[in-house]
Amino acid sequence: MAQLLLLHLLAAALAPWLAKSLRTKAFPLLALVPATAFVWLLVVATEVRDGNLPTQQIPWVPGLELDLDFRLTTLSWVVALLVTGVGALVLLYCTWYFHDDDPTLWRFTSVFTAFAGAMLGLVLTDNFLMLYVFWELTTVLSYLLIGHNPGSSTNRRAAMQALLVTTFGGLAMLVGIIAIGVHHTYSISGLLADPPPLDAVTVAAVVLLLVGALSKSALVPFHFWLPGAMAAPTPVSAYLHAAAMVKAGIYLVALLAPIFSGAPAWHALTLGLGLLTMVVGGWRALRQHDIKLLLAYGTVSQLGFIVAIAGLGTKTAALAALALVLAHGLFKSTLFLVVGVVDHATGTRDLRRLSGLGRRMLPVSVPAAFAGLSMAGVIPMAGFVSKESALESLWEEAQEAAPFPSVYGYVALAAVVVGSALTVAYTCRFLWGAFATKPGVPPTPITVPHPGFVLSSLLLGVGCLALGLLAPLESPWLMPYAVTLPTGSTPEPLALWHGVTVPLLLSVVSLGVGVALFVQREAFARAQSRVPALVDGERGFARTLRAVDRGAVETTAVTQRGSLPIYLASILLVFVALPGMAAVTQGRLPEVRLWDNPAQAVVGALMIAAAVLVLVTRRRLTAVMLVGATGYGVAMLFVLHGAPDLAITQMLVETVSLVVFVLALRRMPTKFTRHPHSPSRTWRLGLGAAVGAAVGVIALVASGGRTTTPVSVDFPTEAYTFGHGKNIVNVTLVDIRAWDTLGEVSVLVAAATGIASLIFVRTRNTRLSRATAKALPSSNAARGTWLLGGRTMRKEKRSVIFEVVTRLVFHIMLATSLYLLFAGHNQPGGGFAGGLVAGLALVVRYLAGGRYELDEAAPFDAGLLVGLGLLVAVGSALAPLAFGGTILETTAVDVTLWPWGEVHLVTSIFFDIGVYLIVVGMMLDIVRSLGTGIDRQIAEEQQSEQESEREDEPDELQREVARP
Repeated sequence: MAQLLLLHLLAAALAPWLAKSLRTKAFPLLALVPATAFVWLLVVATEVRDGNLPTQQIPWVPGLELDLDFRLTTLSWVVALLVTGVGALVLLYCTWYFHDDDPTLWRFTSVFTAFAGAMLGLVLTDNFLMLYVFWELTTVLSYLLIGHNPGSSTNRRAAMQALLVTTFGGLAMLVGIIAIGVHHTYSISGLLADPPPLDAVTVAAVVLLLVGALSKSALVPFHFWLPGAMAAPTPVSAYLHAAAMVKAGIYLVALLAPIFSGAPAWHALTLGLGLLTMVVGGWRALRQHDIKLLLAYGTVSQLGFIVAIAGLGTKTAALAALALVLAHGLFKSTLFLVVGVVDHATGTRDLRRLSGLGRRMLPVSVPAAFAGLSMAGVIPMAGFVSKESALESLWEEAQEAAPFPSVYGYVALAAVVVGSALTVAYTCRFLWGAFATKPGVPPTPITVPHPGFVLSSLLLGVGCLALGLLAPLESPWLMPYAVTLPTGSTPEPLALWHGVTVPLLLSVVSLGVGVALFVQREAFARAQSRVPALVDGERGFARTLRAVDRGAVETTAVTQRGSLPIYLASILLVFVALPGMAAVTQGRLPEVRLWDNPAQAVVGALMIAAAVLVLVTRRRLTAVMLVGATGYGVAMLFVLHGAPDLAITQMLVETVSLVVFVLALRRMPTKFTRHPHSPSRTWRLGLGAAVGAAVGVIALVASGGRTTTPVSVDFPTEAYTFGHGKNIVNVTLVDIRAWDTLGEVSVLVAAATGIASLIFVRTRNTRLSRATAKALPSSNAARGTWLLGGRTMRKEKRSVIFEVVTRLVFHIMLATSLYLLFAGHNQPGGGFAGGLVAGLALVVRYLAGGRYELDEAAPFDAGLLVGLGLLVAVGSALAPLAFGGTILETTAVDVTLWPWGEVHLVTSIFFDIGVYLIVVGMMLDIVRSLGTGIDRQIAEEQQSEQESEREDEPDELQREVARP
């Protein structure tokens, strides 16, 4: 089963290339993918019927119970047949629906194929978490399909509406899944085999799951998104909104019915909302003139009917629900495909303009008639068989409480009869509107469709008739699901004739009333126009969005004033009021030892003094240096505590921070603005003191809150046995917590990109341009003099001592950085520290020779270096898979190298090399943005001033000449 999903994934990846190469001829090739899955489902059908359910288990993230578990049951087999069979025919239909010159083919083919795979994965998975993953994949992919034409505001609006509604339901469902998984299990089969007790948590989880199901299947109050989604191309409507996506909610209801149909609120949400949706959808369908929109509201009505039957919770209802799912998938996809053909042949979908198509388009009107009769529940169609079974289940439910009949059962039965009558009426309206010859309307001109264009609808339409005629043969394949329901007796097999029964009489009544409504359609339309809209989801949704937008604007106007002091004060006040007060009132302070030796006290006192001096100094540079002193003090404390690795990293980070501050200060005033003492300043001082006290108390409470042995006790042993290294810090970063480090370096890459794009860098590849080379002395350029860029600096800015020192330390710093990189697994250092040293070496070159010297020292693209580092890190993480290992697995290799002798190599060094390259690239970006970027800005300003002065000189000369 996983192989089928992988096949869809590969097809989706290749689809853009196929579409660009073969244009519309790519669709038949892509149709082979779901067709292959359909054939496999037919091959294993006997196993499913006999209870030998195919399963497949692929471990993925066992710690989170997130595994690729697949299981084919009767329920998933039925829905998967629809997903794959209809999907293959719709893809074949697309061959003639789209044009070769359509520029969106490459995107549509890929997204549609990926959606088919996601929907197949949704019904095959045996893990609730994976079900949610596939669920949201269908949401995102359907958003892309509905918004197929991004240039159309209608498409964009419909896609966004569908995305918001179904995502809301999906998030609610996720909460329910987690609640059930935490308290019971994430395994679907495990939950069905051992149902949990219906306690408060389980009931709440079930309600949340139903919210997700009802939003996906477009039930009231979420029904409005599906008609809006008809802005999508017709193949999308035929597949997503008839056979696939909307069936996901029905599938979830049917999946949970065997164990949760007795839960409180279950019947209110499934049966109650389902029948309300059936009536509302049918009522709205009779008011539509666009035959596609008519089918959309009809789909809403039918989905409500199916959910109501699936949620009833009896064996007869379960059998009827599966039969309804199959029948609905066939007749509704047929009708949507027919609408596409009619639209292409006539250029309109307005039933007031369509006339005389029935005889002239028999290959289209015949399958449409089959599908329409099935939708209306007319014998001998599949829709008749499934509707009779559904009415039988409702009649049984109404009679269950005899001799005191269930009022609710009769109300539900009456609602289904009313909804069925509306279904018959809008079915007649569709067939009459699309194909009948209307008095006073001239025959609609048509373009004869290609035979292949009508093939899919013809096959599906014939399927509606065949499934009805073969109803007795259908029952054995659906019965294994029906008997899993805990209530009710074993249902009678599906059949075209059960004698003269109450369900048959009710069906006849609905047919008669529906035909009468159609015959008196004009009078009924006038009556409809006088009835106010009781359930208007579109307006409710629009009003909700407007209210949210207005609330956001009002809230933003109050809270987002553009004042950084207000923002910081709000954050800090909340910090002091909540965690700070909690630590003071609820925490337990441990025994405090101020220092282990006097040196720690001395360093601490110096840090406090530096922090106090920051508050009184007026010079920005002095303040920066004092802040740096506190950072270097922390490094000294690390040294005194016996943590040289942390001390090295802290010192290097503090040095880089100082460099960044100093570079930025060049464009700022040298002194802080002096403000007079005011109540606000006193308040800020008080808030700062409170924050400091809160941080100190939280640190003390946290350190005294330990109740178990810390994990660090075992780190020395684990570092050597697991990571083959003696440096605990480095082994932790590249082995024990390598996943965290991989995420952190990804953040570094994002930060470097942000620095490059948001500040001054125009290009990350700043090697010396021709203009720069001309600016340099040619003799020096010819000899390749070191510190070549420094020759372009003005003499008053050059420092001979600094240049000499740079010549002495630059190569030593690079060698040190490499030493820290390769020795870091067993000695203090590592890729991060080594990268910072190499970056500081580039900073030294820049400070000694200016921006041209930096270009000479690093004549390569900083972005390329950062990307290469990330590629090396990810490649080293995945490399063990090629040798049968796991991701980020470390292996030690001992080799003998002359002249060093025995060398202990660890494969995680390659991961560290990636970190090293990323840090060097990030440092290069920082220096080029805050260093050379500011230099360039200053030079451009000076050049602009000089040009302005030269432009003013002729005016002065002219005035001198004009003087007598």
